[in-house]
Amino acid sequence: MRDDFLWVEQFRPKTVDETILPDELKQTFQQFVTQGNIPNLILSGSAGVGKTTIARAMLEELECDYIVINGSMNGNIDTLRNYIQQFASSVSLQGGRKYVILDEADYLNPNSTQPALRNFMEEYSKNCGFILTCNFKNRIIEPLHSRCSVIDFKLDKKERLELAAQMFKRACMILTKENITFDKSVVVEVVKKYFPDNRRILNELQRYSVSGTIDTGILSNVQEVSLSKLVKSLKDKNFTEVRKWVAENSDAEAADIFRKIYDKSSDFVETNSIPELVLILGDYQYKAAFVADHEINLTACLVECMANLQFR
Repeated sequence: MRDDFLWVEQFRPKTVDETILPDELKQTFQQFVTQGNIPNLILSGSAGVGKTTIARAMLEELECDYIVINGSMNGNIDTLRNYIQQFASSVSLQGGRKYVILDEADYLNPNSTQPALRNFMEEYSKNCGFILTCNFKNRIIEPLHSRCSVIDFKLDKKERLELAAQMFKRACMILTKENITFDKSVVVEVVKKYFPDNRRILNELQRYSVSGTIDTGILSNVQEVSLSKLVKSLKDKNFTEVRKWVAENSDAEAADIFRKIYDKSSDFVETNSIPELVLILGDYQYKAAFVADHEINLTACLVECMANLQFR
C-alpha cells in the first residue's frame, strides 16, 4: 500500500494549528515556529498522539530540510555513521538549519547508538537539529536528555474529551471527503475505543470503509473489552477459558486491557491483593514494549494474576 494512499499520510496536518493537541502544547510548538528556531527535542508519549506529526508540521511551516528515520527499524550504528552523517554534514538547499526526526528513539541501543547520537548532536549543532520521539523516555540515556528539551504528551480528563471531539470532527471530514457513507454513532465508537491513538483511529476507519460504507455492521469489531467473562475464568482458575478470552480479544491493545483491569480492580480483587495486581500489571506492561508476541505476554500476565491474587 502506497504511503500517499494511507489516510494518516494523505491528511497529515501541515501546520501546528491543524494538529490535534492541547492548547498549551500547541502554543509551545507555535513559539518555536514563530521564533524560527526549533531546539533539539525529545517528544514523549503514547503511540499515535501526534509526536511525529507535530515535528513534521513545524518543519514544514519553516520549510526546513529534514529526514525521518525509524529507530526501531533503521537505528543501528551504521545508519548514524552513514545516512545521518551524510545528511547532517551537508548544507541545506533552503539555506537554513536541517533536522533529523528519529522516530521510536527509545529503541536505539543505549550502549552504542545513543552515545554516538550524542556526539553527532554536538558535532553538527550549527547545521543540524534533532527531534527524538519515544513512548518511554526513561529508555533514552541521560546525556541525550541534557542536550534536548523534553516535552511530555500527557492529557488530563478534560483535554481527552476535547481532543476526542476534535478527532471525531476530523474523522467525519475525511470520510466525507473520501465519499464514504457513514453512521456518526459508529464513528464515535471507533474514536472512543482507540483515542488518543489518532493514527489507529484513521487506519481502522480506512480499513472499515473499503466497501464505501461505515455502519453498525462493524460495531462487533469495535466493542469495548468486557472483563466479566475473564474475571470468572480467573476466579475459577480455568486456564483454557482465560486463553480463549485472550484470543477473542486479540484485536484490543494490551495497554488498554491492562488499564481496564487496573481501573476495575477494586470490583473483583480483594483489597489486600490490589498492590500485588499493580506490580504484576506494571511488570507486564513494561515487557509489552519488548516482546515479539503480545498474546503470549498478556496470557502470562493473566496466569500470574490467577495464581497470586485473591478474588472477591
